Amino acid sequence: MQGKGLITLVAVILGLICLNELLPTWYASKIEKQATEFAGNNPEKYKKELARLSKDTLNLGFTKLYYSRAKEREMKLGLDLKGGINVLLEINHRDLVNDLTNYSTNPILLETLDRTDKDQKNSTKAYIENFFTEFEAVNAEKKTNLKLADPEIFGNTNLSEIKYNTTDAEVKNIIRRKIDASEGAAYEVIRTRIDKMGVTQPNVQKVPGTGRISVEMPGSKDIDRVKKMLQTSAKLQFWEVQQPQEILPYFEQLNALISAKGDSIGVPKTTNLVSLMQLNTLRANGVGNIKLSDTAIVNKVLNSDLAKKLRPTNIKYSQFVWGYKPEANDENNLVLYALRGNINQKAPVDGAVESARVNYDEMGRVVVDMQMDSKGSKDWKTMTAKNVNKPVAVTLDNIVYTAPNVVNEIPNGRTQISGNFSQQEAQDLVDVLGAGKLPASAKIVQADVVGPSLGAESINAGMLSFMIAFLVIVAYIIFYYGGAGVFAVIAMVINLFYIFGIMDSVDATLTLPGIAGIVLSMAMAVDTNVIIYERTKEELFAGKNILEAYKDGFKHALSAIIDGHSTTILTALVLYIFGTGPIKGFAVTLIIGILMTFFTSVLLSRVMIFARLNKGKGLSVWTPLTKNLFRNVWIDFIGKRKYAYIISAVLTIASLISMKVNGFKYGIDFTGGRNYVVRFDKPVDADNIEKSLIKQFQTADGKNSAVEAKTFGSGNQLKISTDYLIDDESLKADQTIEQKLFDGLKQNLPGNLTLAEFKSADVNHAGIVSSTKVGPTVADDIKTGGMYAVIAALAGIFLYILIRFRKWQFSLGAVAGLAHDAIIILGAYSLLHKYMPFNMEINQDFIAAILTVLGYSINDTVIVFDRIREYLREKKSLTLAGLFDDSISSTLGRTFNTSFTTILVILAIFIFGGDNLRGFMFALLLGIAFGTYSSIFVSSAIAYDFLKGKGGKEEKLHGRTTEDVEIIDKRTKK
Repeated sequence: MQGKGLITLVAVILGLICLNELLPTWYASKIEKQATEFAGNNPEKYKKELARLSKDTLNLGFTKLYYSRAKEREMKLGLDLKGGINVLLEINHRDLVNDLTNYSTNPILLETLDRTDKDQKNSTKAYIENFFTEFEAVNAEKKTNLKLADPEIFGNTNLSEIKYNTTDAEVKNIIRRKIDASEGAAYEVIRTRIDKMGVTQPNVQKVPGTGRISVEMPGSKDIDRVKKMLQTSAKLQFWEVQQPQEILPYFEQLNALISAKGDSIGVPKTTNLVSLMQLNTLRANGVGNIKLSDTAIVNKVLNSDLAKKLRPTNIKYSQFVWGYKPEANDENNLVLYALRGNINQKAPVDGAVESARVNYDEMGRVVVDMQMDSKGSKDWKTMTAKNVNKPVAVTLDNIVYTAPNVVNEIPNGRTQISGNFSQQEAQDLVDVLGAGKLPASAKIVQADVVGPSLGAESINAGMLSFMIAFLVIVAYIIFYYGGAGVFAVIAMVINLFYIFGIMDSVDATLTLPGIAGIVLSMAMAVDTNVIIYERTKEELFAGKNILEAYKDGFKHALSAIIDGHSTTILTALVLYIFGTGPIKGFAVTLIIGILMTFFTSVLLSRVMIFARLNKGKGLSVWTPLTKNLFRNVWIDFIGKRKYAYIISAVLTIASLISMKVNGFKYGIDFTGGRNYVVRFDKPVDADNIEKSLIKQFQTADGKNSAVEAKTFGSGNQLKISTDYLIDDESLKADQTIEQKLFDGLKQNLPGNLTLAEFKSADVNHAGIVSSTKVGPTVADDIKTGGMYAVIAALAGIFLYILIRFRKWQFSLGAVAGLAHDAIIILGAYSLLHKYMPFNMEINQDFIAAILTVLGYSINDTVIVFDRIREYLREKKSLTLAGLFDDSISSTLGRTFNTSFTTILVILAIFIFGGDNLRGFMFALLLGIAFGTYSSIFVSSAIAYDFLKGKGGKEEKLHGRTTEDVEIIDKRTKK
């Protein structure tokens, strides 16, 4: 065999590389297992034992293994396997534009920004591109002919490269570069903060074209701390503070307003705002000391449009800002401050911090000492000189940390922040300030949180499904193909080793969908071997000796294998391009798996098989029970296609009617909202809990937010979804919802369970085991991306089939079959989502399932088409109908074996792979079943109908179809 030396060399080198990559994972796991065996469940003892074992090294001759180094290089596990948090941070582009315009108050600019904000909710375009579009639209409507280079837009001193005569096109390019630079700066700041948190194997990536940053932190447990560290912009500002006597008259006016129009504000008319301020208890330089339970009412009043219109001149631009947190001796109240603002709301001092450190004041309280940069120091000196004996507030991200009186002018830029800090809070603040400030505020628009207990369960479920699927495939392929099956298993084991090694070497993250991708890659490996061995069997039955049969089997199978692998890679690439998070992981794993399957099952397997055959040894390609299965089977598929058309039409119409009548259960990926998987210590009634939670999640106007509670897996676990506060992506909103969820579920939870324990369940107590948040903007992007993904996959497959088979009729048949499969799966999800005991939501996982089904369905169709193409060249005397029937019948063995083994694999994952994968696997089960059907009865039949009339001489038949018999009968009568 030509090239066997090169293939062997590549296999050995690849094996050594993979071994080198996987050894650190094995060694780190070995050390941790030893530490666990010694320490049990004692975390302190575990740390000490791990520190002791870490001093050891393992010398393997060609490399030395150290625990600390091995831990850095071990395979990355996704948060669904390890627990942790995955967030999508979005930089506030309005802030970036405001900064670039030097906070201009030009009315054209302000209206443009407001319009752009609205556009962004339903647009996948970058913010700045929508801004440019709206700027031109507002300009045209107002007939102002304002240029982007105008001093009140971008032609200010902050952007010296923009001159008065710079064209709009040039300004746009400059601004785009500035925005890109700001996004890059934000990425570096976020990455630095995460490094300071000491997280093991974080994954931080920019999402091109969106201004978003994806952050995955496996193993992180203090979720609130992580969110706070990521969202804090470190925008340190200093403001003048207004006193109660300046604000009190306004509050009294608001009381009268509430009495008259409280309902329109969303508060009772009996609300007394002055009383809520509790001025008699005020000790800080604030304007109110409000009970925590009353802060929501105060926010509603002060932020209402009516209240803003009522403001007198002296507080027209004032900002009402809350203190950092309650004082230690007044834990139930929170101070409200009034900060003196201006028309552009720019702080008198807004400078970066050069250095910060944790310290203690004269009373032993934890504080943060800071040194400002040169500009901040200069502005701070001016401000303190102006406000001697007056209070000045220090704010960080619109929260007042401290508001002391200025004793005297501070010339050197040194200052101190106190805020009733714990040691950890102060250190986090120092880390945030030390990492530098973000160029604009950031918000978490999507978040996935998985508790450590669920992560451990996912690993167990994933490994169990993997092992069962592996054993099923091994048993079946050896049972069916005998000695050749053993070589297929050897190639598959090597394939798995390569997949894990390459994933580790490219720093890919292994996720639960990734494990599913590996298992499906095993199914692809089986498919490849099935194609080769079925062709080899045909050659043996044709009378060739074993060596010639294998040579021709590999030769004739190659075209079909390349086509099948190429179309599957095509759909995997679409998944990677349009998918996010776990879907990308699934796509990466599938692509690596397909490439390695080709190398091991086609090239390496060939080398191994011919090494045996060339020594004169035999190699069976069947067993006594399977030798004659599907042999000489011939079915008149084309003659019966009209019945298939009727069946497909009925199923398609029923699916479309169900979609119209029943609709779908959309996941929060498509609608926005929050999901919580909550585990209880006993079985619970989902309907009763849903009714209880509806009362908790009421909006400001008294209406109920959408809430759904559904059993998720076992009876003691629920998946709870809500769109409450869907537009609020702040940490405070997350905490509010978690508190309401806790209150609404309290009667079903253990009596001694605290909120902190509830928010992070483990094996010892009930609570939230995972949560997901998707903002409305991200949901819209996911929906659009999913639609584009399906369209791109269909278009790509159409073009590929057209190029490979040179007939548009094949492309049309293939795409029609894929559309048929997708519609029926959608119909099934529409019809069954209310009744199935597992998740049947339409979300990005479902889109991934549809695309995977398209890949498998087209793979099966391509095998049939490849045989038709072969027979078109070799069997010129056949009628077209006979040729199609011969082609489909001759590939039945391959079709059955591939579909059967794939269904067995998917069933193993469906049953044993955990609750999160059941909806995904159910779609695949339907897809494989209907994909097998459609490749024969839809794709092939449609291709035949559009090719009909080009089949040659009808009377010379290999197999008699119904149409052939009719043709011959007519000619005989003549």
